[in-house]
Amino acid sequence: MSRFLDAHVHLWNRATDPQPWIDPATMGAIDRDFAADDLERMLDSTGVDAAVVVQSSNSTAETRRLLMHPCLRIAGVVGWADLTADVTAQLDELDPAARRRLVGIRHLVHVDPDPTWLGRPDVGTGLEQLAARDLGFDLVVRSWQLPLAATVVAAHPGVRFVVDHLGGIAETDDDAGWEAGLREVATRPNTCAKISGLAGVVSGGDRARLRRVVDVALEAFGAERLMYGSDWPLAELGAGPVVWRGVVDELIGGLSPTERQAIMSGTASAFYGLGA
Repeated sequence: MSRFLDAHVHLWNRATDPQPWIDPATMGAIDRDFAADDLERMLDSTGVDAAVVVQSSNSTAETRRLLMHPCLRIAGVVGWADLTADVTAQLDELDPAARRRLVGIRHLVHVDPDPTWLGRPDVGTGLEQLAARDLGFDLVVRSWQLPLAATVVAAHPGVRFVVDHLGGIAETDDDAGWEAGLREVATRPNTCAKISGLAGVVSGGDRARLRRVVDVALEAFGAERLMYGSDWPLAELGAGPVVWRGVVDELIGGLSPTERQAIMSGTASAFYGLGA
């Protein structure tokens, strides 16, 4: 039986890791804590075996807690490190057993007060230190930040990057600008992308736009550089993870079995070093 992976989920306990970005008035569906039993129910409901848990705050403490999480269906953790400081030293301070679960690093670039953060020289040094430890970097950017992302991935060919949520297409109506930026990023062989963060587009009812978006990603990256992600629990703000999984199956239904397997497992397994 093929193993399916969800390449993008979150867990949080707000007593230890506050999530001040959650607006109770507009985000009531996720205005609570999400724990291992919630994750397991979601994975069961979507027919997925395991998940990559991604940081939701720029916090070393959160990363350490996620790395020590007892849930066996967490295939790996994309944590946080301060890329403007000594990344190697920060990684060495992690518990050796927990460090084996660390599969990548992410910084909340899309909400950083410095819109040019990603292009800073000290960040570039930090990215190279990630590459030296065989860790990839998750790029969470707004669509207007894609040109800067393209410049950065070109400047660091030895670093592996994955673009979260197809580069923020769900948060813009400038499809032409988004497409140009995503295609430019995709010209670099050290990049992949996640078909994730789009449950809101589904609930918006514009299936034709969603089809165009995924077709652009398939043409730009190829199935071998795309991976499925639910972006749960944020998916609950849109169509929900079960509907989203069904939509993805529909969108990639015309691909070959090998291509579908790449998107549903193979690309994420290879990028994050998770094995077969």
